[in-house]
Amino acid sequence: MLHDIPPLAEVRRVTEKKRDAWWTVLLVDPVATPLVRFTARRARWVTPNGITWAALVLGLGAAACFAQGDWRWLLAGAALYHVSFVLDCMDGKLARLTGTGSVFGAWLDYVFDRVRVLFCAVALMGGQYVRTGDVLYVWLALAVVFLDMLRYVDALQIFKIRHGMRKQIKARARQARRAGAEREVAFMEDLLRDNPEAETEVGTRADADAAGADAAGVVAVPVAGAAADGGPEEAGLPGAAVAPVPTGVVDLHQEFRSRFPWYARFRTFLLRRRIRTHLVSGIEFQMAVFIVGPAVGALVPVTVGAAVLLLVFELAIIYKLLLSTRDFARTLASFDAQEKEERPELPAAA
Repeated sequence: MLHDIPPLAEVRRVTEKKRDAWWTVLLVDPVATPLVRFTARRARWVTPNGITWAALVLGLGAAACFAQGDWRWLLAGAALYHVSFVLDCMDGKLARLTGTGSVFGAWLDYVFDRVRVLFCAVALMGGQYVRTGDVLYVWLALAVVFLDMLRYVDALQIFKIRHGMRKQIKARARQARRAGAEREVAFMEDLLRDNPEAETEVGTRADADAAGADAAGVVAVPVAGAAADGGPEEAGLPGAAVAPVPTGVVDLHQEFRSRFPWYARFRTFLLRRRIRTHLVSGIEFQMAVFIVGPAVGALVPVTVGAAVLLLVFELAIIYKLLLSTRDFARTLASFDAQEKEERPELPAAA
């Protein structure tokens, strides 16, 4: 029924990610979200997987245009690629709105994205190689495919490492509870995910927190309902108190925040607009290569520039991960130190 689909504002809340690429937030969501609502209301026979297939077909159509090599065909290919990406964003939104998502659909979306990039990169650079005979375009095709795969493989591995660190910390906390210690663990990034405004306060207190944290990594963060007058003020906003969280809060980005205190305000500024701090990710890289470059007739400089920026941001993420592993090691060491303090001393031998 038509009345089952909520108003557009609610559809945005349900379907749009809290953090996304700036290209998606500014140039895709304003079109994709209303289309998702219209599809859910008027074309219920359309499924998320069907949209995924349509996105692939349009992506292959863009590749066919790119292969022609002529500037007018490049413009057509860039337009088709953007429409393909809009559909690529719609499948997940429709799945979230209608509750029809599936594990297979997520896999299909990921694989088709990689297929689209592969075909478009080979077609775009291959078409220019046939037209000009310049072998540089062959190397650019290889670079585009390699960097696209590197970005997503690197993201997957970083996710696994971060998940493993959190898992080990939780295991140590459970071990401490079995030993009789009243220890619960929460992670700072989880607390800030739903309350990004609080990160500015946390960032300004990074040095104090590093010096004042207890052995479990307990720090002070703005918490809801902790206003001085006891009112229900929103956490992190003016009037909210900064109170100790009653559980051990582990901050695996504490060293990063202490080294770059400006980052918290920068991140908060972007998150207020739903834009993630990874400003040049795989999405922006693809859009630069397959849309901006062909549209402005500067394929080589745009591709090279986008590749350099992508590598810079990837190195920044890797550096942030390195600092996070140091925080992880210190957190485990704090568990060892506290267990040693709480272990009863054996009586001295006679």
